[in-house]
Amino acid sequence: MVNAGLLRAWSAYATIPPRVNMARETLDLPIAAGHGERVAFVSAAGQLTYAQLDAQVGAFAAGCAARGIVRGERVLIRMWNCFEFAVAFLGLIRIGAVPVTQNSAAGPVDVEYVLTHSDAVAAVALGELAQPLRALAGRLSKGLIVARGAQPGEGVFEDMLGGASIAAVDTAADDPAFMCYTSGTTGRPKGIVHAQRWIIARGDANRERVPPLAGDVVLAAGEWSFVSLLGHNVLFPLRNGVTAAVMEGRASPEKFLQTIQDLRVTVAHAVPTLYRRALALDGIERDYDLDSLRGCNASGEALGAAPLLQWKARMGVDIWEHYGVSEMQLVISQGPRLPIKPGSIGVPWGVVAAVVDDTLSEVPAGQVGQLVIRADNPSMFLGYHKDPQKTAEVTRDGWFHTGDLASRDADGYFWIAGRSDDCFKSRGIFIVPIEIENALMEHAGVAEACVVPVPDAQDGNRVHAFVVRRAGETRRETLVDELRALLKGRIAANKVPHSFEFIDVLPKSPVGKVLRRSLMPDLS
Repeated sequence: MVNAGLLRAWSAYATIPPRVNMARETLDLPIAAGHGERVAFVSAAGQLTYAQLDAQVGAFAAGCAARGIVRGERVLIRMWNCFEFAVAFLGLIRIGAVPVTQNSAAGPVDVEYVLTHSDAVAAVALGELAQPLRALAGRLSKGLIVARGAQPGEGVFEDMLGGASIAAVDTAADDPAFMCYTSGTTGRPKGIVHAQRWIIARGDANRERVPPLAGDVVLAAGEWSFVSLLGHNVLFPLRNGVTAAVMEGRASPEKFLQTIQDLRVTVAHAVPTLYRRALALDGIERDYDLDSLRGCNASGEALGAAPLLQWKARMGVDIWEHYGVSEMQLVISQGPRLPIKPGSIGVPWGVVAAVVDDTLSEVPAGQVGQLVIRADNPSMFLGYHKDPQKTAEVTRDGWFHTGDLASRDADGYFWIAGRSDDCFKSRGIFIVPIEIENALMEHAGVAEACVVPVPDAQDGNRVHAFVVRRAGETRRETLVDELRALLKGRIAANKVPHSFEFIDVLPKSPVGKVLRRSLMPDLS
C-alpha cells in the first residue's frame, strides 16, 4: 500500500512566483549556482558548457532583437534535435518572443499551415530542412534564419552567435512562452500555447519524481518539437544543472542504445515503440554496455507489462511508464520513489487526477471511467491558438478532459484502458483494445499488436488483431493457435480476436503512437 500522505504531497501544485522567464530559469539560475563550467549539452560531435550555451543564447537573442523580432511575436523552429535548436528556442524566449515547434518530418502542406496559423513573423531552420520555408519566405516579414547552410538573402545562424549578449526580459508567469503543434492525426494540427510558469510547474514535479543526481546525463530519443521530450531532454536537465545528451536525426533502437553507451547516459526517455524494437534485437545485452543507466522513462502510448518486465530482466533497470498530454506534459507517472506496478502509468505528480463517469462523479476503485485532470493546475496550457471553443470544450466544469479511459486501484495507481474513441462493442461486449494488445505481447514471438473493429452485420463488429512478429519468428497458423490459447487464459473468451493478420510494421505518428484508424480501411 502506497502512503496516502505521500500521494497527496506529490499531487500538490508548485508555488509559482508572479514573474517567471523560462530562459532565466534554465540558464541564469544554474550559472548563478556555480554551474557555468558544467557540460549542458553533449553529443557525438561535441559539447557545450552552461557558460558557452548562455553566451550563444544571449547573442542569438540580441541578433533576433536586431532583426526587429519583439515580445509576443511567434517564430517557427524547423530543426531536429541539435545544439542550435536549444540556442534558438531559449534565445527567443529570452526576448519574450514565442518559439513555435513542429515536427521536422512535417511535409510542405503542414509547414505552410502551421506557419500561417501561428502568425509566425520569422523562422529558424537547419539548411537540410529549410526548403519548405524557402518557398514561403515572402510571408516571413522578419526573415528566415538558417543554420548549417544558409543561402544568399537568409540570416546566417552562425554569424548571430558572435555578438554581444543580452539579458532575459521580465515576463509574467502567465505570459506565453512557447507553442507546440499536435501531430494532427485526427484533423488539423492544434497550436498549444504554454505559459512561462510551465517550467516551474512541470519542472518541480519531475524533480520530485526522479530526483536529479550529480553527474546525471539525460537522453530523450525523440524530437524536441514534442513537449514531453522538450521537457525531459532540454528544459528539465538545464534547470537541474545536469547534462543533456543530444541524439541528432531519426531515432532507431540501435542508435538509441549506442548513444546510451557512448555518452554514458544515466536516465533515458523513449516512446514504447523504441523499447519494443530494441527488445526485438538479438544480443543487446552482449552488444551494448548500458551499465551507466539508473532508469528509463516511457511515454507516448501504453507500454504494457510484458516489455517492461523483459527490459528489466535483460537490461537490469526499470522503465518508469508515464502518461501525459501535450496541453500539460507528463502528469501521471511511475518513478524510483515508488514500487513499480507493471502495466500501470503510476500516480499523479503536481496535478489532481480522477476517474469519473458521465456526471463527473468519481467511480469506485477498479472501475473504468474517463480520466480527467483538474484544470486549475499551474502546468495547464493557456489554450489552443485561435480556438477558444475547443479550449472551453476540453476544460469544461473545471476539469481537463483527456479523452482517455482509465481506472485507479486501491493504492492510487492509475491504469490506462485506451482512448474512448478506440473502444468498440462486439456482440454487445465492450472491447478495450489495449487489454487484448497487452495480452498478445506477452507471447515471446510478438513484438507489437494492434486490435481494431471490423464491421459485421451480425455482431456489429468483429475483433481483428494485427500482429508484428519478432525477428526470427516465421510461423503463422501455429502461432495463431498459440495466441488464441494464450488469450483464453488472460481475457474473457468473447474478447479473443476472431481473426489475426501478420504485418511487418504498424503505422505510427511522428511521436510513435499507433495509427490504428489507418489500418481499418485495409480490412475487407
